[in-house]
Amino acid sequence: MANKLLDDIYRRIGNSLGIHPVNRGFVMTAICLCVFQSCATDPIRRQVFELNPGLEELLGQYEEDSLKHKAALFLIDNLAFHSGAADGGGLHPMYRAYELFGTGKFTPEQSLDSVKREFGSTGVTHVQAKSDIYIDPGYFAENLDWAFKVWREQPWGRNVPFEQFCEYILPYRVGNEELIPWREKIYNQFMPLIEKYRSDPKIEDPTFAAHIVLDSLLRAPFYFTEQVSTDVRVGPRIVDWRGGSCLDLCDMLVFIYRALGIPCGIETMPMRGNNNAPHFWNFIEDKEGKTWYFSMFYWWHRLMEAEKYGDVYGKIFRNRFSLNRKLVEEMQLPQKSLHPAFQYPCFEDVTAIYAAEKSRRLEIPASRLLHEIPDGEMIYLCMSSRFHWIPVGWDLYDGDAAFFEDCHGGTVYCLATYRAEDGSLSMVTDPFSVNNDDGSLTFYTPENETEDVVLFSKFGMIGEFFLGRMTDGVFEGSNDKGFNQKDTLYEIETAPERLCTSVCINTDRKYRYIRYFGPEDGYCNISEAEFYDEEGERLEGDILGPAEGGEGDHSYFNVFDGKTDTSYDHPSAYGGWAGLDLGSPKKISRIVYTPRNRDNFVRKGDRYELFACHGGTWRSYGVKVSEADSLRYAGIPKHALLLLRNHTRGVAERLFEYKDGKQVYW
Repeated sequence: MANKLLDDIYRRIGNSLGIHPVNRGFVMTAICLCVFQSCATDPIRRQVFELNPGLEELLGQYEEDSLKHKAALFLIDNLAFHSGAADGGGLHPMYRAYELFGTGKFTPEQSLDSVKREFGSTGVTHVQAKSDIYIDPGYFAENLDWAFKVWREQPWGRNVPFEQFCEYILPYRVGNEELIPWREKIYNQFMPLIEKYRSDPKIEDPTFAAHIVLDSLLRAPFYFTEQVSTDVRVGPRIVDWRGGSCLDLCDMLVFIYRALGIPCGIETMPMRGNNNAPHFWNFIEDKEGKTWYFSMFYWWHRLMEAEKYGDVYGKIFRNRFSLNRKLVEEMQLPQKSLHPAFQYPCFEDVTAIYAAEKSRRLEIPASRLLHEIPDGEMIYLCMSSRFHWIPVGWDLYDGDAAFFEDCHGGTVYCLATYRAEDGSLSMVTDPFSVNNDDGSLTFYTPENETEDVVLFSKFGMIGEFFLGRMTDGVFEGSNDKGFNQKDTLYEIETAPERLCTSVCINTDRKYRYIRYFGPEDGYCNISEAEFYDEEGERLEGDILGPAEGGEGDHSYFNVFDGKTDTSYDHPSAYGGWAGLDLGSPKKISRIVYTPRNRDNFVRKGDRYELFACHGGTWRSYGVKVSEADSLRYAGIPKHALLLLRNHTRGVAERLFEYKDGKQVYW
């Protein structure tokens, strides 16, 4: 068997010089080789040394420093599970886009347009990946020596265990970025922040040092966008550019913290519990081993205890440099038969740390399976991303039930099996939700009984904080242009639930001047306001508003432009208003208002299609063009999980159930 494995490693990588397109193809062999032993005579380690003899020579230089020797072996034994971009010029457009966007002078679109003019394309082109087995020994040694320097010299270093040092200070890379030197430059750039606190006894706790650095970073501007990101991580240059995606800015913190000897890593939420995207943030452990989370986007609390994390999630994984060999052994199946998400797990499940007492063990009995599954087959716990299901957990089916440890509630799951032959997932249960308070399961099995549904949106209102900014806003009428004497026509008591809310006004008085006045902390956010007379005719007039609100892309003129996707955003939290001079007093009988929004409500004239989930697959219930800001569908099975797609515009959409006459999003 050993000879066969050695032949395989020769065949797959020995003749390839380690150059491959950007993917994880190389490690397909490495995992099967079971690089799990740590003895110097291990045949796989010997094979790595044969492919990169400089590493074996380097290892001999650390024989007198047992910890360095052990750390070097830690890296060497995990080289096979990592690779990165080998730049031949194909990364330059990506770097330039980040550089331009990071100045704060250009939008993502402007940055990419400039890059396209300069290079002829944007993003990453013609880039190949090189296995880390072929890492330059000099680079390897420089990284290791600098990692030990900061670990041993920093006052908190004595409170960082060796195992934690290996995973979260020592690694030379964060993702699949191009390898360039970074430790010394970043150390010199940020070490002055630490020096002034060396006499403070609290500096012996790594979280104190982490707070000092984070506080300084958050005092300078940084810029967010997903548009310049690519499949290749940007690497340590992100420290200077300070702009990019959520993951980019997590990478930035990792490079800075590790350069200073602060153990730091990245937590991954493979899929949000109420959205169709993953999420990332940073973590650190204090000297007692307690996890604290943070991010450039969590500026309001700096470091926070993990158990206070408040987002909606199903699973949280901690990225690490080493292969999770324990998990590999537990799965008991050949890696090629597993879903790619679990073939080479350089991560560990930390859901229980965040969920605490709300970490659930899910039990799905055989009676809930849609068809019979053989004993010993792998079943995956999946979360939703529109029509697709993303594996986040696994279990070897025992014939009676499927069990999934450490799951969080408040979201929808589905179980599936995987076919390695064609890379497909097959759903084996109806979708089900987990109650976050008691852990109870609710399965969404469509019933034979049907109902009519009235729909107002295609995506949940998460992130739609603009809606709440209309609560306590008022519509006013006056015959005084300065509104020194005014009457309240209507006060908004709750956040709008649809695109266009129509209210009747019961007054016999007539007004020449009418306006919407925003509430405190509302920035007078409103998209549209329409006023109608007693004959049902829409009233028009000269647009009025405060001088400071009349400039820019979000001026009060947008309130009367007839477009529901433009809006007013007053420069100050309070004091904004938008109104009309009708020319002469008019009676107001009705007001229609539209909140500032992210264009996820149903829009008149758009083409929609409604789907219901039947056993994990989606069945269409027809295409309709909306005639107003709502859609009515008849004959929809009760208790089904639904999804509304807009074929005219936009990509945001999310699962929901129809309950008590309303859409309830998951």
